[in-house]
Amino acid sequence: MRFSTAPLRRPQALWLSPRLWRRRITFWLGALAVGVVSVGFARLASLAQALFDHATSISPWLALLITPLGFVASAYLCRRVFPGAQGSGIPQAIAARRFRDPETRTKLLSLRLAAGKVALTVLGLACGASVGREGPTVQVGASIMLQVARWGGSGRERGLILAGSAAGIAAAFNTPLAGIVFAIEEMSRTYEARTSGLVLTTVILAGLASLGIVGNYSYFGVTTASLQGLDDWLALAACGLGGGALGALFSRLVLFGSARIARFTAKDPERRSLAVAALCGVLVAAIGLLMQGDTYGTGYEQARGAVEGTALPTAFAPLKLLATLLSTLSGIPGGIFAPSLAVGAGIGSAVEHFLPGATPGAVVVLGMAGYFAGVVQAPITAFVIILEMTANHTMVIPLMIAAMLGYGVSRLLCPTPLYHALAEGFERRLAAEQA
Repeated sequence: MRFSTAPLRRPQALWLSPRLWRRRITFWLGALAVGVVSVGFARLASLAQALFDHATSISPWLALLITPLGFVASAYLCRRVFPGAQGSGIPQAIAARRFRDPETRTKLLSLRLAAGKVALTVLGLACGASVGREGPTVQVGASIMLQVARWGGSGRERGLILAGSAAGIAAAFNTPLAGIVFAIEEMSRTYEARTSGLVLTTVILAGLASLGIVGNYSYFGVTTASLQGLDDWLALAACGLGGGALGALFSRLVLFGSARIARFTAKDPERRSLAVAALCGVLVAAIGLLMQGDTYGTGYEQARGAVEGTALPTAFAPLKLLATLLSTLSGIPGGIFAPSLAVGAGIGSAVEHFLPGATPGAVVVLGMAGYFAGVVQAPITAFVIILEMTANHTMVIPLMIAAMLGYGVSRLLCPTPLYHALAEGFERRLAAEQA
């Protein structure tokens, strides 16, 4: 009797195949590159913000010159040199997964666009824009992994875009679990068994690269605060419901403002778009002057201080929200993740002010969860990302409740999730160009 050895030869052939090893090595190097680029991007962003802080320390009034000029320069370069780099970057990655035409995908994700995204986001931070680098890192990570798919000849472009997006979030925040959850909940809106291995491996390799360069750290510091009494639970309700309502308001204003600006600039796109950028820059500078510089940039320092017990001014949350809205509508590249977390910290700090019996720090992270879930309408990502960033595992259930309250209120007030609505705008524009 003869026994077939074909099933035994197949695994051996897979391990010895030069073509498959080329794909694997290209994939591994691409995932490591996402981590390295994310760390480099973070350092450039910190240097840019420090440069702006130094300039305004000489004279705060310099912001009225630097910020509008920086907004105009960034908007001009985005339109003329790097079209497709505007805004957060997450909508571009979502839209790119929905297209199958390689040429169309390249208009949203490419190494050239990734380089422009990094450069122009850094420029925005160097002129005081209220933007973050996490959304742009998603577009950068997705662009790198899309190129990996093409170099390696794997043909799994949609899966690798998803993996690159997850790795971008994981490396940007040092939150590997949040990266995976973000890929499932926000990017794909479903669980895809075929891509789960790609996502997990990419997040691990990008995270290892990040850990190897900067080490392990908690993004917003460490807090051990927990809910103690009735005031804390009242604060939980206020942060969840109020944060969700304000998050929905921000999303609706972005969508409404984007549509109105698009109609306004349609007759003379070049001049009018630069005029909008200049006006937004002036208003962002004026808000920064009013708040003594607290609303410029990402808001990391303000949020970290609030988490660790330093109270923020009551006006911080609404004015940081307004500065972020203006920066988003200006047309310059930059994300809303970090500024949204800063706004949420401001909401929590304001709730602490009105409920003196509430536990400092604990209420701040609840405000972050409620508002962030209200903006992105991804409650699991919201509480996981905040849990990993603050390393406070005693707040798991309260964070879940705040995120779900924020999500529920936001869905009632703004039924279409912000990133997906913006992605549909990119899809319509590219579809019109194809037609």
